[in-house]
Amino acid sequence: MKNNIVIMILLFASLSLPAQTVKYEFRGVWVSTVANIDWPSKTGLIPEEQQKEILTLLNMHKKNGCNAIILQVRPSADAIFPSELEPWTKYLTGKQGGIPEPYYDPLEYWVEQTHKRGMELHAWFNPYRIQQNIEDTLTSSHIINKHPDWGWNYGNKKYFEPGHPEVWNFITRVVTDVVKRYDIDAVHFDDYFYPYAIQGQQIPDSLAFQKYGGRYFPRNLDDWRRHNVDTIIQILGSAIKTTKPWVKFGISPFGVWRNREQDVNGSETNAGTTNYDALYADIIKWQRLGWIDYTMPQLYWHEGHPTANFSNLAYWWADHAYGRAMYLGLAPYRIQSNARDKEWKNIKNLIFQIEVLRTIQHIHGFCFFSSTHFFRKELKPFTKKLQKELCPHPAIIPPMPWIDQIAPAPPVGIKTQESIIEWESPVEADEMERARFYVIYYYAQNDNSSLKKPENIVGVVGENRFYSPSKLKKGTYRIAALDRLNNESQLSEPLIIQ
Repeated sequence: MKNNIVIMILLFASLSLPAQTVKYEFRGVWVSTVANIDWPSKTGLIPEEQQKEILTLLNMHKKNGCNAIILQVRPSADAIFPSELEPWTKYLTGKQGGIPEPYYDPLEYWVEQTHKRGMELHAWFNPYRIQQNIEDTLTSSHIINKHPDWGWNYGNKKYFEPGHPEVWNFITRVVTDVVKRYDIDAVHFDDYFYPYAIQGQQIPDSLAFQKYGGRYFPRNLDDWRRHNVDTIIQILGSAIKTTKPWVKFGISPFGVWRNREQDVNGSETNAGTTNYDALYADIIKWQRLGWIDYTMPQLYWHEGHPTANFSNLAYWWADHAYGRAMYLGLAPYRIQSNARDKEWKNIKNLIFQIEVLRTIQHIHGFCFFSSTHFFRKELKPFTKKLQKELCPHPAIIPPMPWIDQIAPAPPVGIKTQESIIEWESPVEADEMERARFYVIYYYAQNDNSSLKKPENIVGVVGENRFYSPSKLKKGTYRIAALDRLNNESQLSEPLIIQ
């Protein structure tokens, strides 16, 4: 009842609330490379054009208040980076294995430019998909050509067999290779584990079940499939932390774990697809056992949806955070003037969802699917709301104390020159406490400059300098350092502008 009262109040007030200040909040956006959904906008762009698109995307999302980019680096057993394990993706050049010309490393460029703007880069992998379309041409050196027994076709796509032990090893090698070579902030999987069901077709894994699962799960194929996905998640969770302890591991599952009709622990939904029963992904188990650091369920339904109501699901997922981070995936892509559901014909529902999640304990932020939709005219009123009211100040991604909670030392040597403030990095204790980003606080002349209030944040940057587009205001500026897990240092000495 209490939850319903809060929802009703917000429903009527969501368009008239004043600008909000939230200090700790994940504000992300997905950037899909598969099928050129978000980036690059089409195949065959020269590197200079690809890089120009990267900068346009980053500047737009930074302006909208976002602090994290979830970039699809492995759309279909391929790569947007040089790899000895898998070929270059066709979504760059138009041909799988095609090398950017003139040469550059797209992932390295993404990491560099994202961090420069004080934003995290989460590397998004699709673990099992090999081909988006089985008619596509694979390079002769592709791993599935060397080991055809590692995969199978389902519908018009090809997938790795999740129960094959060598597939576990290979996927782990692919992911940890990126963790080793690139300064990413997190490894990210979405909702694609076992494929979504196709009516009239069976997943062709009976032989694999006989070979690898029959002895342990003699009568239950479903349990074996869940075991397979459990295994790769547990292996990766350990391998990532062994490689770089500060790199996070997050999952963005389909929005319903199980319906209450199927399980007393499930949500009050009537979804035709669920993670547990259809995709064989027991997300709640992974969160509860600490195999992952965050869950980001895709809640792409509106408030009042008859089978999957947004706020019911938001509260349900919050109740299953188990002390780890919980963010919500939101769906600006659904906003269309000709949307089938009236709730998506304008921006009211999306604004309402952000207002709701901010009232729910254990929900720590949100992520938008997906980047390209912010260029559409239907989203312009929403971006204005983000900039002026919903996210008027930069936010810090919440720390993860179960990984590390030791803060770095504060910056030193703060000085100014015209419209630029510069400082020196603090002395590093170790890599975990290395200053990654810097928070710039501004205080008017009569403000208490010893407090780190969200409304005083004027910037979060990844360099040792802050540029003000206009002349620095009279008052006091102070800088705090953030380490790799967003633990915040004490404030620097004050810089007073007369």
